[in-house]
Amino acid sequence: MTKLTRLGLAALACAATFVSHASTAEDTLLAVLKRTYPGTAFDTVTATPIPHVFEVWMGENVGFVADTRPDYMIFGRLVDLRAMRDLTAPKLQQRSNAASPAAPTAAPTAAAIDVRQLPLADAIVSTQGKGERVLYLFTDPHCPYCRQLEPELAKIDNLRIYNFMVPFQDQVLPLRIWCAADRLAAWRSAVSGTLDGQGAPVPCTHPLDRNLALASKLGVQGTPTLFFTDGARETGFINASAIEAHLAQAASSRQASKNPKE
Repeated sequence: MTKLTRLGLAALACAATFVSHASTAEDTLLAVLKRTYPGTAFDTVTATPIPHVFEVWMGENVGFVADTRPDYMIFGRLVDLRAMRDLTAPKLQQRSNAASPAAPTAAPTAAAIDVRQLPLADAIVSTQGKGERVLYLFTDPHCPYCRQLEPELAKIDNLRIYNFMVPFQDQVLPLRIWCAADRLAAWRSAVSGTLDGQGAPVPCTHPLDRNLALASKLGVQGTPTLFFTDGARETGFINASAIEAHLAQAASSRQASKNPKE
């Protein structure tokens, strides 16, 4: 056997050992979670780019667990801040699609809702131009994609926006925004980075807990989530052109419902 062949076989053996170890770490954590929390249906455990942190799936829900402390779980999304890429969103979409019946390609990415049932008093309202077109947002002031979305929304005329803040990360900054004398100005300051969550907010009655419950009821798992007047939704950052297209589709659907074919 040549030296090169021996080196190649050794490399393959090392690679196999590494894969086996990685698989064992995931399988071991999955077994620990199932044994410790028998009431929860854990599906899969997958490694993340963060050492010792694993992605744990429970049906369509995902959490993150450190194998060194499996008694704690973080719910949310894993975001690559350098690439500004949501690593969890594509997997959430795959799970949602797998759980839903086959649908035409033109259908919304998730079930449509009846926007007439939304509690508009629990939202921050802004108007651009006449405000004849309407958009409903679920946002978190900590969310980088919500911040990216703001300049795109500013490009759209004749729009009224209802912004439901959901405190997926914490309530301190959302409370400072809601309890401010000018909520819209406070929101814009927060997403521009000039208002932070330091210091205690002025106490006031707020809808944040209701917004969280509403988000759960509607299947909102991340921010931003946009709803249009026809009930269609988009999750994640989209540009002004895509928003305009959805607004036009919603207007067309509304017109069609007013004038059904004989």
